[in-house]
Amino acid sequence: MSPFKTAAIAIAALAAIPAQAADFAKFDRAAFDAAQAQGRPILIDVHAWWCPVCGSQARTIKRVVTPEAYPKLIVFRINYDTQKDVWRSFNVQKQATLIAFHGKRETGRIAFMTDKEKIAALIASTNH
Repeated sequence: MSPFKTAAIAIAALAAIPAQAADFAKFDRAAFDAAQAQGRPILIDVHAWWCPVCGSQARTIKRVVTPEAYPKLIVFRINYDTQKDVWRSFNVQKQATLIAFHGKRETGRIAFMTDKEKIAALIASTNH
């Protein structure tokens, strides 16, 4: 196989991988405060590794956040098991809670829900 054909196959394979625009980070109060001060769109994901609803939400989030729609979104994941004080500071009652912000303004939240359209609408609210 020629080097050009090999390169073309590699480029085609890369093109098939969905691009992600959003930054994904473990929750850190200083980074969250800085993102709010910058007016960035933010999604808080209160996640537990053992929670099937959390897993479904995470897959939906990764599918929804395209580079075109969410070039500045940051997704902060709060570990439900180890960051109890943090999720309580957001008035969260249970894992699988998603909270959207545009800068310092909360734009919505959902809890224990896997409806893809509602998750997409919540993420979209971060841009407004």
